Amino acid sequence: MNMAGRDTGRLSSPQEIEAAQTRARVAWLYFVGGLTQQDIADQLGLTRLRINKILGQVRADGSVVIDIRLPMADCVDLEQRLTARYGLEEACVVPSLADETDQQRVIGDAAGAMLERLLENGMGIGVGWGKTLTAGLKRITPRPLSDCWVTSVMGGLTRGSGSSTFEVATGYARALSAECYYLAAPLYLPTPEGLALMLSHHGIGETMRRARAVDVALVSCGDMTNRSLLVQTQTVSENIDGLRAAGAVGDLLGVFLNAEGAPVDHPLNERVLSLAPHELKSVRFPILASGGLHKVPIVGAILQAGYAKRLVTDETCAAALLAR
Repeated sequence: MNMAGRDTGRLSSPQEIEAAQTRARVAWLYFVGGLTQQDIADQLGLTRLRINKILGQVRADGSVVIDIRLPMADCVDLEQRLTARYGLEEACVVPSLADETDQQRVIGDAAGAMLERLLENGMGIGVGWGKTLTAGLKRITPRPLSDCWVTSVMGGLTRGSGSSTFEVATGYARALSAECYYLAAPLYLPTPEGLALMLSHHGIGETMRRARAVDVALVSCGDMTNRSLLVQTQTVSENIDGLRAAGAVGDLLGVFLNAEGAPVDHPLNERVLSLAPHELKSVRFPILASGGLHKVPIVGAILQAGYAKRLVTDETCAAALLAR
């Protein structure tokens, strides 16, 4: 169990500082001291309901991280087999959960832990977007790595959900006190000519140069069903039949790929503002975080093409990838 440090110096009032100290004390007494909720309530003069609420909050916001050191044999076996099968440098397999939101959260948590181990000052960090990558933020220990920089590696959507390209990149940059660069434009431009014009903009061109120079890339991928936030957008939903007819099994960085991992021949792929999937091959630490049976075709395509050398997924997806 790791109690992630929070900088009380950023709190603006004595009341906020006192509340943060109470949260920390409750967490320590419960997770480290081994006291019951009633014991803590009696000791601190709080109600048991208040103690229960605080413990729920510190779990949810990442202030307390449970770090289980006992290896799960089935997961370890899948990790080793995935590494050998797809030539990976590292694989992390987490238990499968019935709820998709919970599954995204634990995969993201494990991906954040993998990224945390790789971080060094001076690195360039590229991030995509989505709920899985947002969940990874909780595993990043806030600290000043002022020589690092964070950049978006793909354009954004025109609506926010707490997991957009701007929000995710900002979250990682803020955790590291690092400078942040954005692809401040839609993921898909109206025409290829519009894309070329956008890339000629100084700021966008600079961010793309940064994206191509990152040391670490943390990305996810999307399938071809309405579970994918990208498929839910009007731009993609209007083209979904054509994409499927072209052989698409999902997207990486907004680029739709076939079962072998090659970009399909479709107009959307000609006007996408993002790092190209093959450019991930030159990244020192490319991490793909994605899972679920519905993601098997696209995750398999990405691994087969060699775009990612580090994978975080769940047991069900891992087993299906090995059975391909």
